[in-house]
Amino acid sequence: MWNKLSKLSKHLTIAIPISMVLGILFGYFFEPSFLKSLILPLTILMIYPMMVTLNIKKALTYCRPRTQIIIQSINFIIIPMVGFGIGLLFLKDKPLLAYGLFLIALLPTSGMTISWTGFAKGNVNIAIKTTMVGLILGSLLMPLYTKTFMSQVIDLPLVDTFIELGKVIFLPLLLGYATQVILKKKFGEVHFNQNIKKKFPLLATLAVLGIIFVAMSLKARSIVSNPFDILYLIVPLSIFYGINYSVSSIFGRLFLQRDEAIALVYGTAMRNLSVALAITLTVFGEKGADIALIIAVAYVMQVQSAAWYIKLSGKIFGNPPEDTAKDVMEEGVFALHQNSTLQDAIMLLDEEHIHSIAVIDGTNKPFGMITSQIIINLLAEGVKSSIALGSVELLPIIEFKETTSINKVIKTMKNKHQYKVLIIDENGKMKGVVTEMDILDKYANK
Repeated sequence: MWNKLSKLSKHLTIAIPISMVLGILFGYFFEPSFLKSLILPLTILMIYPMMVTLNIKKALTYCRPRTQIIIQSINFIIIPMVGFGIGLLFLKDKPLLAYGLFLIALLPTSGMTISWTGFAKGNVNIAIKTTMVGLILGSLLMPLYTKTFMSQVIDLPLVDTFIELGKVIFLPLLLGYATQVILKKKFGEVHFNQNIKKKFPLLATLAVLGIIFVAMSLKARSIVSNPFDILYLIVPLSIFYGINYSVSSIFGRLFLQRDEAIALVYGTAMRNLSVALAITLTVFGEKGADIALIIAVAYVMQVQSAAWYIKLSGKIFGNPPEDTAKDVMEEGVFALHQNSTLQDAIMLLDEEHIHSIAVIDGTNKPFGMITSQIIINLLAEGVKSSIALGSVELLPIIEFKETTSINKVIKTMKNKHQYKVLIIDENGKMKGVVTEMDILDKYANK
């Protein structure tokens, strides 16, 4: 199942239109009103995974205040005014769609911000911080902006709206963080990072496709009677995203370093369409399906535009730096203390389906590696499984700092005939590993 969901998440530009079409067909031929009961659980499933996978430590790391000031000024001053103006020009006779565009403009950043910043070799720590700040500020300011600029279109009771936002935004975030803490405590941080964490965004993808299906089903008969409405929406959305990318690129080029500028672009151009859909379908009742139409179309355009921009980013900000060990490594290291036994190593290898474990000394410094092959050889020689790992002849540790060129890592692995090396930070603390498969995965996805 997870492999199928992974493939689905990599082809959203195809999956989202298919979900839209299927939703329209279902809503046209069948009575879709019962689907409304799915809106709240699907909404929670869209938001919840984000907090489960969010690295809070990185969100709290220092970045220059000027960077966040520029990003959030664009997000909450320039872009909302752009969205409002384009709505007046192109959607004046369709006020609910105009509000949908305004809502998109009010809700910056998403998990896409972090992913695409990483793909383009931008500053991921800034992207994580931007995502958190943008989500909280956007959710709090959205009712106030709506009341100020769109009160003639949307009658928005502020108290009830904040209660609904608490249910669909902040409650899933708290539950997601609690889940992260519990899973790390139960399975360990390494197992969580390597085996569990990557599954949650796939659930969010499924929820996004589900909520788009529901929204299109509820709006199906209206869409079929006016099919060109969807095509027309491409025009204002293209202008909106075009201005967004242009403004953020100019600010990034003028005021920021390359890695910060990339985080700026994807922290402003990527809008939180999942939250926009969640708010639309839970807060605005019957009007929600009308508003959701433009958000569904924006999904397709946003994913495609993000991929196109990566190809342009080199020309705008210069070529990215060479890949480092940090760019390729699998976060976390499975390790056992030197006083642990051979039996402990056997059990850990079996439980985690891995082939080697780092062995650490009394100061938590790695000094050797025990592999499944070493264990088999020892057992064949009659060595008891109760022997301490510190008494066993281990493979030497090969370490590299996170900043080491990945080409240097690859050459060393080839020359030393090693399939796994440890990655450490500047203080010598173990941060992760690079394996042959990590390298193949990296280059296969280029």
